[in-house]
Amino acid sequence: MPAIALEAKDVAFSYYNGLILEGIDLQLESKELVGLIGPNGSGKTTLLKLLSGLLTPKRGTVQMEGVNLRDLSRRQIAQRVAVVPQELTIPFDFSVREMVMLGRTPHVRPLAGASSHDRTVVEEKMALTGTSGLAGRPFNELSGGEQQRVIIAMALAQEAEILLLDEPTVHLDLTHQVEVLGLIRQLNRQQGLTVLAIIHDLNLAALYFDRLLLLNGGGIVANGKPDEVLSEQRIRQVFRANVQVQTHPTRRTPHIVLLPTLV
Repeated sequence: MPAIALEAKDVAFSYYNGLILEGIDLQLESKELVGLIGPNGSGKTTLLKLLSGLLTPKRGTVQMEGVNLRDLSRRQIAQRVAVVPQELTIPFDFSVREMVMLGRTPHVRPLAGASSHDRTVVEEKMALTGTSGLAGRPFNELSGGEQQRVIIAMALAQEAEILLLDEPTVHLDLTHQVEVLGLIRQLNRQQGLTVLAIIHDLNLAALYFDRLLLLNGGGIVANGKPDEVLSEQRIRQVFRANVQVQTHPTRRTPHIVLLPTLV
């Protein structure tokens, strides 16, 4: 039976302006590739922050391999869980290699500086993400797709076993969306990383992820394979969109066609 990498048990969370999540129960098995979908404002990013320990549940627990995140330090969590944010603003003129080296922070002893092992890991992760050729370039001068690959390389440099991504394809054109999602799937398949990613595009979610979690109204309303989650009735109810669900022409996954009302 697969090990449970992350688990939320009866998790609830609220900000000052009201309840965001209620009664969240989920398990993320080791080496799984899972997409988190849902309408805007449904709490997807909040849930990701709870699973990474950046936020603390108002009720319930989040456990990593059976250990409550509250009992772990930020450094201990960062050694096991890497987070790729939706956007990353860097006020300094860091090179790509310097950016990826930041991912080693949880492993570097205070005042010790980077070791030869740290430098080796950085070179390996840049090679793995196809960013070695960008190593000397300023991060802030890269294209959106290049920056996203560098951010993933930085997360991989943590040598964490769990990768959480907040809309990794946001603001990217179609070519770079496919490139980034292909890289994420490759990391899951070849490196054995456990992956949970927030995905806005339902068709990309169906194509690239083995399991989907659908979040709405503060709770998980569907959990399963893409063809189990992405039914016409459920999409119409949750996203309030008139759609037709077909079968992808080359893969046996759902393909959602929007049926707009034209005036």
